[in-house]
Amino acid sequence: MKRHAIRHLPVAEGGKLLGLVTESSIRQYARPEELSRAVREVMILNPITVSPEATIDEAARLIYRYKIGGLPVVENHRLVGIITITDLLEAFIELMGLLRSSSRVDVIPKEPEGLDGVLEIIREHGGRVISIGMDVEPGGEKVYYIRLEKMPVEPLASALEVAGHRVISVVD
Repeated sequence: MKRHAIRHLPVAEGGKLLGLVTESSIRQYARPEELSRAVREVMILNPITVSPEATIDEAARLIYRYKIGGLPVVENHRLVGIITITDLLEAFIELMGLLRSSSRVDVIPKEPEGLDGVLEIIREHGGRVISIGMDVEPGGEKVYYIRLEKMPVEPLASALEVAGHRVISVVD
């Protein structure tokens, strides 16, 4: 596991999942005299699993809820794969467009136009949206984190503020 940077090893026999060996499940057996133990003695029995038909959201919720680093993917009691927190992070990075050359504007839209008004101004300035994230401030205001294809954002930020939207930050 250490040599290949693997943190989760499903244990299967004839394709059927029997358990899961993780870094933490074997850490207590790291002394030389303990290394001859059988895998069945250190594996996690009945690990939490997910179906191949589950959504990424469902897998993420299970990993978060149970504070685990990975889930065996099981169909009809047969191991078909494993999804890890690293896989979920990769999906999030891809979804948010974080590795693309981009700009970002963080804005609290004025009401009643809301996000529609902000997006209209972005379009008028030639902006192309990659992704939008949203958070709710303690006072109930919605902050939108809008990732755009690379563009000059200062003129856009000025136009948003002139229209009454509150620009929190910009990233060129």
